[in-house]
Amino acid sequence: MQLRPMSTRYRPLAWLLAMFLAISTLTRIVLLGAAGSGVPANPRYWLDVFAIGLGFDMLTFVYFAWPLVLLLWALPHRWFNGRPARWLLMATMWVLLAILFFVAASEWTFWEEFQTRFNFIAVDYLVYTTEVIGNIRESYPVPAILAGLFALTTATYWLGRRWVLPGQGDDVRFAGRSLVTLSWLAISVLGTWLVSADWKDQSRNEYVNELAGNGIYQFFAAYRSAGLDYGRFYLSEPTRDAFAGLRPLLKTPDATFVSNDPLDITRRISAHRPMRRLNVVLISVESLSAEYSRTYGSTKNLTPELDKLTAGSLVFGNLYATGTRTVRGLEALSLSVPPTPGESIVKRPHNENLFSLASVFNARGYVSEFLYGGYGAFDNMNDFFSHNGYVVKDRADIPKDTIHAANIWGVADEDLYTMALGEFDRVHASGKPFFAHIMTTSNHRPYTFPKGRVRMPQGRRDSAVAYTDWAIGDLLRRARSKPWFADTVFVISADHCASSGGIAALPTFRYHIPLWIYAPGRIEPARVDRMMSQIDIPPTLLGLLGFSYDSQFYGQDLFTLEAGRERAFIGNYQKLGYLKQDRLVELGPKRSVEEVIPAFDSDRAQPPVKPDPTLVNEAVRYYQTASYRFQHGLMQAGSRGTAAGAVASP
Repeated sequence: MQLRPMSTRYRPLAWLLAMFLAISTLTRIVLLGAAGSGVPANPRYWLDVFAIGLGFDMLTFVYFAWPLVLLLWALPHRWFNGRPARWLLMATMWVLLAILFFVAASEWTFWEEFQTRFNFIAVDYLVYTTEVIGNIRESYPVPAILAGLFALTTATYWLGRRWVLPGQGDDVRFAGRSLVTLSWLAISVLGTWLVSADWKDQSRNEYVNELAGNGIYQFFAAYRSAGLDYGRFYLSEPTRDAFAGLRPLLKTPDATFVSNDPLDITRRISAHRPMRRLNVVLISVESLSAEYSRTYGSTKNLTPELDKLTAGSLVFGNLYATGTRTVRGLEALSLSVPPTPGESIVKRPHNENLFSLASVFNARGYVSEFLYGGYGAFDNMNDFFSHNGYVVKDRADIPKDTIHAANIWGVADEDLYTMALGEFDRVHASGKPFFAHIMTTSNHRPYTFPKGRVRMPQGRRDSAVAYTDWAIGDLLRRARSKPWFADTVFVISADHCASSGGIAALPTFRYHIPLWIYAPGRIEPARVDRMMSQIDIPPTLLGLLGFSYDSQFYGQDLFTLEAGRERAFIGNYQKLGYLKQDRLVELGPKRSVEEVIPAFDSDRAQPPVKPDPTLVNEAVRYYQTASYRFQHGLMQAGSRGTAAGAVASP
């Protein structure tokens, strides 16, 4: 049967569609297998994954195929069957096919690390190509993978070559081609206007929702969501009402508001114990989930050094990280604010001179430092900390001849600690106390570290956890010989957990992190199992030191907070969670609100319940006011509500 001219010219487009759907479906099947028991053998789940997935694949193809559509439109009839035009068409088709295979391979590695398809993390990483590409090169056999992709692309292209090139005798004129292109444009515009990325979210199982999407589509949807404005996309109330409702949530027995201005949250904190100007070393360990430690119930022996500290430390058993990225942990530990949607404050413009933990220490004559084992340009860390009261030292300040091992993310933890010990000696010799926030890197893919430290193989997560534990033990062994050790408090926690994905949209157990406060002879050992948020670490620490100060923190000193008022904040770049007692309120874009029973112990479903208006209001007031205060310059050190120039909406 003879093909009509129109279908002959556009036969390459049909072939590309077939390849796109085949590769997308195969990717979905492979990732479904990787999800394992996370997606039970349920026909309804499979229907969601593949039927909804097909819809997103078709729409994504409309965008993806634009280079080919434009080429088929632009090639004049008289050139169409010529050799140059055919070579151009062949090259275009090969490149598009290569991109599809490359994306499929990338999706596998991303799923392996984050248990999701492309999201905001993937978008964020594009900014830091040096670290990301270096991490990939150190973690995977890149030349072999690229060679394999090249061979696979070429072989697939060769097998389909008869369909790749259009047949002879094309007589589609410019008007006909223009009609096709305009129709393609109309579908693209309508798809962008009418379809939302969250249409894939039809299941209570987040793995199913992720698999139902398309990685390319989700990547660009995440890019559009990077700058989510709380007031525009999330449930809100009038600004003054939100701040009025926030006040009782922030009020504690040790706090007195300094102003009647409803937008001014500044409280005067009165210490409940004598002040002690002790040195403070705050270590946020990369990806140290609580589940790795025997202190928190692990059956493995990955953290013997930290577990030995437990008997002599103040240990907090019910602590939750605010997010799934390092910048979220740094934001919580330095600013003590709930996570706002989109980018972390650490990476946003106009984040200078904010009220921070360093602000409090510096006002008492401390030298505050941020010490990082990598290059602090990554994630804007150096710029943020240097403009918010910290002296910054990173990998560039570590002599090369002192480095035992390094990868793209940074030097081995022990080498970072060597730099830190030198800094502590220097500041102590000047007669000043020090506050140091140390951010480690070793517990990160490619999981490499100096040989001979632990009897475990390189390149594995458990091995990296064991090494980072060894390095902390080594730091403390060396520190005990220092003259400043007896007057120093070591605060050891994590920036976030090792994994972020799960069956639930906000899998609560994926936010559980450890906390040891170790200061022999200075802070009494105890176990505290009251729920607390990562943002509560700064005020709790200052309370233990007996500091009285004016606070703009959202966090609370756990030892002055009345029983029953404990809460925690967990979130990703879109979902904002408010955890209180046995309920989790989830605020989402399009002003969505859901309340679930959180899963604290394992990866399982979090059943929905009828939202409690009181909990929803509390969640809104925390998140709405935090976003408002940053956007309107009210987080600056010394700012006082409307005096900072903000105008409250009615």
